[in-house]
Amino acid sequence: MSRLTATFEALAKTGRKALIPFITAGDPNPEFTLPLMHAMVEAGADVIELGVPFSDPMADGPVIQRASERALGYKMSLRRVLAIATEFRKTNQQTPVVLMGYVNPIEAMGYEDFANAAQRAEIDGVLTVDLPPEEAEECVALLKARDIDPIFLLAPNSTDERIKKMDAAGSGYLYYVSLKGVTGAGHLNVADVEAKLKQIKTNTRLPVAIGFGVKDAQTAKTVASLGDGVVVGSALISKIEANLDDPERAKREIVDLLVAMRQAMDN
Repeated sequence: MSRLTATFEALAKTGRKALIPFITAGDPNPEFTLPLMHAMVEAGADVIELGVPFSDPMADGPVIQRASERALGYKMSLRRVLAIATEFRKTNQQTPVVLMGYVNPIEAMGYEDFANAAQRAEIDGVLTVDLPPEEAEECVALLKARDIDPIFLLAPNSTDERIKKMDAAGSGYLYYVSLKGVTGAGHLNVADVEAKLKQIKTNTRLPVAIGFGVKDAQTAKTVASLGDGVVVGSALISKIEANLDDPERAKREIVDLLVAMRQAMDN
């Protein structure tokens, strides 16, 4: 059983939902990421999505785009992200780590080399925004052979057929993009999300994490009542951006927000 499956099953047994923070590796500098990962776990994170910086993102809003630019300024690469994950594993064998990014850096490394490197780093899942299941067969097979979960994105306009296809190709969890647009944009329409989750749940066996609109503790609580996990990214990275001259303060503010979200979700 994968770490992701074990985590979601353990949470379900106690009626709790997964808190899944996203950060961009290397932002605001490479030395900040590892201690922030550990701090987020202490604050209540169940899974960490570790963003691989990329120069030409499609789904990321301006906040995460700027985070990628800052990380790339330090020459942050896919291999360096994997090195950070390797360091994390030396003292944390419980918390799943999911790489989230785009296919170009993976193709540049080569699918098999990437899969082997991810296995060595004890990565638990890979979410590649621009790799649909129709084009992912080779990558999916290589990842699954190494017990790494391929994770796919669902959108508000995903059909029953599309959801079933993602369910068949993926494992670990599905990521529901609750807004039409980029990360950090707009406001959640709870009724729309609730209706869509009912449709998704009839077409998948996998847990469903919801992201792209979670800004505060109240939103996290609402989203947790609808799905199996809550993904928060732009709201955390905004704390980094607001404190570029004081990373420790950024870390404290991120921890405070995650603690508030965890408490709201559990209540």
